[in-house]
Amino acid sequence: MLATVTSCAVVGLEGVLISVEVDISNGLPSMTIVGLPDAAVQESRERVRAAIKNSGLPFPAQRLTVNLAPADIRKAGPAYDLPIAVGLLLAGEQIYGSVENAIIMGELSLDGGVRHISGALPMASLAKKAGFETLFVPAEDAAQAALIDGLTVYPVESLLHLIDHLSGHKKLEPYRIKVSLNGCLPPYAADLSEIKGQEHVKRAMEVAAAGAHNMLLSGPPGSGKTLLARSMPGILPSLDIEEALDVTRIYSVADQLSPDEPLVRHRPFRAPHHTVSYAGLIGGGRWPKPGEISLAHRGVLFLDELPEFGSRMLEMLRQPLEDKIVAISRSAGSLTYPANFILVGSMNPCPCGFASDPEKECTCSASMVKSYQKKISGPLLDRIDIHVEVPRVPFEKLSSDRTGETSAVVRARVEQARAIQRERFKELAAQTNSDMGPAEIRQFCPLDVTGANLLKAAMQQLQLSARAYHRILKLARTIADLAGSANIQTPHIAEAIQYRPRRQL
Repeated sequence: MLATVTSCAVVGLEGVLISVEVDISNGLPSMTIVGLPDAAVQESRERVRAAIKNSGLPFPAQRLTVNLAPADIRKAGPAYDLPIAVGLLLAGEQIYGSVENAIIMGELSLDGGVRHISGALPMASLAKKAGFETLFVPAEDAAQAALIDGLTVYPVESLLHLIDHLSGHKKLEPYRIKVSLNGCLPPYAADLSEIKGQEHVKRAMEVAAAGAHNMLLSGPPGSGKTLLARSMPGILPSLDIEEALDVTRIYSVADQLSPDEPLVRHRPFRAPHHTVSYAGLIGGGRWPKPGEISLAHRGVLFLDELPEFGSRMLEMLRQPLEDKIVAISRSAGSLTYPANFILVGSMNPCPCGFASDPEKECTCSASMVKSYQKKISGPLLDRIDIHVEVPRVPFEKLSSDRTGETSAVVRARVEQARAIQRERFKELAAQTNSDMGPAEIRQFCPLDVTGANLLKAAMQQLQLSARAYHRILKLARTIADLAGSANIQTPHIAEAIQYRPRRQL
């Protein structure tokens, strides 16, 4: 007898339909799995055998052949346990039921229980696109799969429960979830009102958040660089449902979703240590997985002590910062992960950290300072729109009871600026000012004569590149949006220019 059950694999961030074909024929008892399975899939033979027996059903004592088609796609992980078991039982005529319009996935334990798998959200998304109506998933992953509208998602706790459902003895109840993002603010973000002083840095952060611009903070130790960076998520606009699903898909594939929180409700804030591996930051590995830059998609990637990261690793950031994606190529093929994040870096001006401090003397030699600053290449610095000095905070400000604007007030202005940008780019691929290409810059960033002359003088004096020219225009457009100005004025150009580095590091 032959039975076919539909399951799903995840390649990159997308699901791929997999047909689990099970054939039972006469011959010596054996079970063979073909179709490019990895070790975890091969081991499913023993898990499926024990699960069927411990569920009170006989295991077929015949020649069993399982084919996972298409055969040219690598099958990894234990998600095929449940569809293989169902296929065996259907082929052996131990159960009857229709699974033609359903996708089944799940890992089996030896007692027949169904365990969590990774990538349930992209699998559910594929089921919707492919026209399937029903999805059987582990109970732990049902909330995640139910985020996709138009699917009937059944949470399966054990193989026996699924058998009862297919046989009509006891039907499973579909899982329902109500998605709401109202009032979802990141609990981990510091409030700007609690940070004393540094008003010019807070203004720069507001501009960076409004246009999704990259930012570099430089200053002595203890001046508040890390605390300022950690307050950035608090002034970013809340995720809309489309962005939340986009981010959740990445976390689902990376298996970093909590069962209690199937939807990522806050903009990510990722702060990897400088000892992170190349695959951990950029993504990859033997079986490629998203790295920190993809986990920071739609949020903030904070690199503390930027020069301490390996130079090769920093140079690899150049392509994602420009293209908003990261391509990982292997001999078996190429994968593309989204990487549209705001880069916030921090660094000391020298190894001891006090080269720019007016109160504490620097103990580094000129060659040490130059060598330290050269760890960050010019092309990478050129891709950072905002460079800000973060000076020491005097005692008077630290001890003052006076507080500044709250993150909520700043976030309201940022959301107004983002609303202007959404209206501006509603017919285009760009979403924020930082996404603009040369054509959009020419259309939306015209300058008057005074502004053009100011920018020309800055280009000559600072020896700016063509990339820096375009980034100044995009930054000026964001500053004008924050001011509610339809056109870029000379003060907007002047503020954008002052965010360029005063010296070549």
